[in-house]
Amino acid sequence: MLKSGLIFGVVALLFSAGAALLSPLCVPCLALFFGLGAGFVAGVFDKPADNGTSTKSGALSGVIGGIGALVGQLIGAVINGVLVGPEGTARIAEQLGLPGSGSAGFGTSYWAGLFASGCCLGILDIALMAGLGALGGILWWQINGKKNAAPAPLQ
Repeated sequence: MLKSGLIFGVVALLFSAGAALLSPLCVPCLALFFGLGAGFVAGVFDKPADNGTSTKSGALSGVIGGIGALVGQLIGAVINGVLVGPEGTARIAEQLGLPGSGSAGFGTSYWAGLFASGCCLGILDIALMAGLGALGGILWWQINGKKNAAPAPLQ
């Protein structure tokens, strides 16, 4: 569980930081695949004895990987904020005809919104990866775990 979570956490951090440069909404899409992979690989590494343990191991591996996605989301948001900045966002908003982008508090609101949206999407990433990690653990059990499990004693 820990090994799988750390592997997928590092991979999710790198991919999330890159995807957040394009759009912060891209990262939850990545979390779907990384969560499922983390849960399945946790089963491969841990070889749990039953379906419940496999599900729990997959979910915990997904949470660890999701923390990596959250950190990557925040890193990508900061880099995106530095590259575009409040001035660039104000220009884009003006081109779209949105009011209020030239107000005095826009810069502060920009950074607060950037941080808040990064945190909210990061929490969504953790939740998605935990749920899909559990599903990955169940899939591992259905595909490989039943074959390796000891048969139930006859009564």
